[in-house]
Amino acid sequence: MAAQGRPHDPVPDDQPLPGYTINNPPLAPLVVDGRQARVLQGTTGHAAYIIEVPARWNGQLVMWAHGFVGESRVLSPEPPAFGLRQKLVSQGFAWASSSYYANDYDVKAGVLSTRHLADRFARLVGKPKKRFIMGVSMGGHITGRSIEEYPGYYEAAMPMCGVMGDHGLFDFFLDFQVVAQDLADLPAYPVPADYQTVVVPKIQAALGLTGLTPTGPDTTNALGKQFRSIVINRSGGPRPGDAAAFANWYRFLFGLATPRLPDGTLAQEPEQVATNLRTRYVPDKPVNVNRTVQRVRPAEPGFRFTRRLTENPSISGRLSVPVLSLHNLGDLFVPFSMEQLYRDDVARHGRTRLLVQRAIRAAGHCEFSPKEAGDAWDDLVRWERYGVRPPGDDVKTRGVVADPAYGCRFTDPAARNTGTRPLYPACP
Repeated sequence: MAAQGRPHDPVPDDQPLPGYTINNPPLAPLVVDGRQARVLQGTTGHAAYIIEVPARWNGQLVMWAHGFVGESRVLSPEPPAFGLRQKLVSQGFAWASSSYYANDYDVKAGVLSTRHLADRFARLVGKPKKRFIMGVSMGGHITGRSIEEYPGYYEAAMPMCGVMGDHGLFDFFLDFQVVAQDLADLPAYPVPADYQTVVVPKIQAALGLTGLTPTGPDTTNALGKQFRSIVINRSGGPRPGDAAAFANWYRFLFGLATPRLPDGTLAQEPEQVATNLRTRYVPDKPVNVNRTVQRVRPAEPGFRFTRRLTENPSISGRLSVPVLSLHNLGDLFVPFSMEQLYRDDVARHGRTRLLVQRAIRAAGHCEFSPKEAGDAWDDLVRWERYGVRPPGDDVKTRGVVADPAYGCRFTDPAARNTGTRPLYPACP
C-alpha cells in the first residue's frame, strides 16, 4: 500500500510523488569498537530513507522523526541529532529515518511514512524485538500522534521540543498577532499583503518594541510590557529568562504571519485550525484586551475537532507506553506551554504515571546538548526495560515554574556558555 493509503497509486512506490524530488546523499557508516555499521538508503512509500544497523545489533530499532522543513519540495531524511546517532549505534540500536512523502506542516505524512519505514525495516533487515520513536519539533507532534495511532507498535517515545499541544501552537501564533494589533490599535487580521513592511513596524513602534534586544535596555512602554506579559503567560507562564526569551523571539513571531493562500491546504496553512474564542488574556491592564481583542473562529472547524489523522491532527494524551519529553524554557517557536497542554491531556486520561517531562534552560528551539539528550534516552531505555520511572520536572505548578532555579536539574552545566544559555543566570 502506498504511503498515502491509495489502493491504486499510479506513482511507483520507489518514486516521489509529483512535484517532489529526493536528496539522499550517501551517509558514511559509523565504526564502533573497530566494526563498521551497515547503512541502507533508498526510497519507499514515496519517501527517502536512511537505515543504520550496528555490527552488533541488539535487535531493537529507533525511529527518528525530523522536524518542519518548510515549503521545500526536496525530500531529505536526516540522522538523529544531539549526538544520539553515535549513542544509539554504540549501544547496539539500529535507527531509521524517513523524509516523509510530503513536506509543509504535514504530520499525517510523518506518521504514515515513519510507520511504513518501520515495517520496511523488518523486510530489509529483520523484525525488531522492540521499536522506539523519538522526534524533534513537528517530529514531536508526529511522535505523540504515532504512539496513539498505533498502540502497542512502539515500546516508548521521546519527543523533544515537540508540538505536544497540537492545535494550541497555532492558537499561540494567532494570539501573538491579534493581541499586538489590539494593543497598538492597528487591526489587521487576516493579515494584508503589506503586513510585514507597513503594519508590523507601526505595531512595534506603538508598543516600544523597536530595537528591543535580549541583552539591551528594556525599550517597551506600558502597552509593550502588557503585551510581553500576555505572551509570557500564553507560552507557559512566568519562568526564568522569560523577558530575554521574548526579546529573542518577537521579531520572528511577527514574521510568521503571512496572507492566506487562495487554495492553501491544511499542511500549507495549519493555522486554519486556530481560534481564540475562549482565550482569556492576562494581564488585562492597562487595556482590557479580553473586551477589545478580535475574536477569531477556526477557519476549518472540521479539522480542529476531528479525531482523524489529518495533516495537523490532535493528540489525545491517551498514553499506553512510557514517554519522556524535553523542552527549552524560552522557546517561543514551539513554546513551553506545549508541555503543559500535553500534561493536561495525559492527566485527563489518568496516565501521568507514563509521562516524564524535563525543562532545559535555553531560549532556542531544540537547543539541547548531547548530554541532555543522551541522559534522557538512557533514562527512557531503563524505564522501558526495568520499569524504573525516571525523575522529571513539574511543568504545571505556577510557583514551581517561576522559581529562579527552575530547569537547573536537567540542564547540562558544561553547555553553560553555548547558544542562548548565557541569557539565563548560572544555576546554583
